[in-house]
Amino acid sequence: MENQEAEKRTCKRFEIPGATISYESKKYSEEFSPLGDMSRGGVKFLSKNPLDINADITLKISVPGERIALTFHGKIRWISFIESKNQYQVGVTFNPYGEKEGHNYPGNLVKIISLEQKFAPKEETKVEKYEIDS
Repeated sequence: MENQEAEKRTCKRFEIPGATISYESKKYSEEFSPLGDMSRGGVKFLSKNPLDINADITLKISVPGERIALTFHGKIRWISFIESKNQYQVGVTFNPYGEKEGHNYPGNLVKIISLEQKFAPKEETKVEKYEIDS
């Protein structure tokens, strides 16, 4: 039977070997959590803490070979417990890119596109339209 649930993601996901996330939410903070994968619109990572769905979160993504971590603001969209790792897998949607309060710096989108071109499987890499709020 064909899966009738439509894929919600509009951006290609890719992994960055060795990348980590440090985060801060209202209840928790953690440093150097493993990055699962990311896209132009969000990120998946492992956490030791049971973060709250729909909570605001600030992320700092450290990429091997890059001097400065990328800072993003977003919302926690889902969380699941992985028993074998005794950790939580967390999905975050980034806030819009733009100059308004709470938005992400538009230069981060440029950096993500560059990382996508470097790390995404070649057959999946293509430049797509992505809007920046002004």
